[in-house]
Amino acid sequence: MEKNKVFRALADPSRRKLLDILRVDNGQTLGELSEPLDMTRQAVAKHLRLLEAANLVVTVWRGREKLHYLNPVPIHEIYERWIGKFERSRLQALYDLKEELEKDYEK
Repeated sequence: MEKNKVFRALADPSRRKLLDILRVDNGQTLGELSEPLDMTRQAVAKHLRLLEAANLVVTVWRGREKLHYLNPVPIHEIYERWIGKFERSRLQALYDLKEELEKDYEK
């Protein structure tokens, strides 16, 4: 699988939002995915095609419905290659600090 496609797909905030939605509730139709987003079904379909091309989303037909599922394998491969080599406890501490600072900023 081409890693550049994965990085390009993850670079867009709308596509990351779609992946977040599928992470919470996997196996949704185009209509279901379009509801919480401020974009047309056509725009969502275009983003989904790019996510499918990067193998971040896989689809399964159930009757006439096309269900979209998150495929975490490419993200895990990136993690193993680029992040896994670092000490996880340091990264967790940085992540925790980031989350705490963002909470303070939102208040």
